[in-house]
Amino acid sequence: MLTVAPDTDIEVLARFGRALADPIRCRILLALREAPAHPADLAETLGISRTRLSNHLACLRDCGLVVGVPVGRRTRYELADQRLGRALDDLRAAVVAVEGDRTCPDAEAKGCC
Repeated sequence: MLTVAPDTDIEVLARFGRALADPIRCRILLALREAPAHPADLAETLGISRTRLSNHLACLRDCGLVVGVPVGRRTRYELADQRLGRALDDLRAAVVAVEGDRTCPDAEAKGCC
């Protein structure tokens, strides 16, 4: 018999999907998968302004995907749970294996991808 996931699981997965829907947030998560980082270093690595990075970090923090760890007068960011890093690796590998050579024409018009 087919079972349906609890609503709380659905909400958590949807929140994760919304976070991944933005390429900059994907890049941040993948960078933090490699190692924790301070915002200034992340901004430089990703080639974006600190203001833009700050907005995306706030979103990821609000989603519960990253945490800020005070280090002296600075804050270092890291994944909220290291399993997220493994999940990102698995998800990326699966999607690339299945969809690596596909494009989604009219993605915006269809509201997909």
